[in-house]
Amino acid sequence: MSRHLERLLELDRLLRSSDRYTAVTLATSLEVSERTIRNDLDFLRDRYNAPIENDRQRGYYYSDPNWRLDSIPLTKGELFALTLGAKILQSHSGSVYEAELKSAIEQLSRRIPEQTWVDLQGLASDRVMFREGAELNLNPEIWQKLEVACQQKRRVQMSYYSAGRNEHSERELDPYILHFSRSNPYVTGFCHLRQDTRWFRIDRIQSIVLLDKIFEIDPTFDAKEHFEMAFQHEVGGIPTQISIWFDVRTAPFIRERRWHPTQQLEEHTDGALTLHFVARGLNEVKRWILFYGKGAKAIAPPELVEMVRDEINFMYSNYR
Repeated sequence: MSRHLERLLELDRLLRSSDRYTAVTLATSLEVSERTIRNDLDFLRDRYNAPIENDRQRGYYYSDPNWRLDSIPLTKGELFALTLGAKILQSHSGSVYEAELKSAIEQLSRRIPEQTWVDLQGLASDRVMFREGAELNLNPEIWQKLEVACQQKRRVQMSYYSAGRNEHSERELDPYILHFSRSNPYVTGFCHLRQDTRWFRIDRIQSIVLLDKIFEIDPTFDAKEHFEMAFQHEVGGIPTQISIWFDVRTAPFIRERRWHPTQQLEEHTDGALTLHFVARGLNEVKRWILFYGKGAKAIAPPELVEMVRDEINFMYSNYR
């Protein structure tokens, strides 16, 4: 947003308030000269036909309070999409952007006819629902520090809890990018402890400190290739050809989605299918196969077949 537009929006807000503003007090509030304020008032009158009046008792004000500054030329569809986008972001990141979203929506609503806004809010609230599983315990301060670190390319020192190993570790990380996978928040960057590019669940970061060390992103890091090679949210290891067979009852659920950028579907005459794709890491693939129970079977590579077989044997022993 340009500084001029930002100033006009704030001027618009002040003129709508119940306080009395003169050119001098407007200039003081916006930290500009009185001449600049008078130019802005003339600009609003001439360019947008703003009904600005001025008298000794009320100062500057809008004679028609229903007039709106045409600063957000959005269609109803775009406004609805924006409202839904805010709900989606809230459902994914919890309260991380709560203050910013509230402020943005309030500013937007002041520049849209009231009935239009009420209709859109009602439709978004009553007719569209986002249901998540377990709620995230995401610390807004940690997320915001990671945002700054990514923008300024600053290294961070963090205390991280690894659920898989049930242990804590201290790490220095060069954060490259923030992202969501299966509704979980991650930061991907270069881990100096492991000397490799790794993913970290942000809600598992116990504490974080912004360091004064500036980093450069590894020139060999290709974000598109990096994420394409991941299955669900597992990275690491060498690219591996994976094949999974799905029975007739399960196959329709596999056909209806694209599970991986490299996937190929091999259809069988009985209605079953085999899914082929190339990915790094096998643990998430193993868990995904087990989700479909008897409807899925690991075919390749042999290591994946062995991992699934071992998991089933251990599960069997638990229920004997």
